[in-house]
Amino acid sequence: MPSSSTDTGPSHPEEMRARVELRIGQAVAVKATVRATPAGLMAVAVLMGAILVPTLWLARGRVRMRPPTA
Repeated sequence: MPSSSTDTGPSHPEEMRARVELRIGQAVAVKATVRATPAGLMAVAVLMGAILVPTLWLARGRVRMRPPTA
């Protein structure tokens, strides 16, 4: 059975946790909980780089292909 967010101990020795609760008036309440490991954060960084670097190359290529304005 998967562990729930109410577990007291971390499931990984290097696990980091964060919890945020945002209340706006009496009607709106937002709660967020995040669990991450250093390896997971590195994986996200590699994936973001794999997406953003080619996007940058494509954007720079489009700027170079623009005809000069008079």
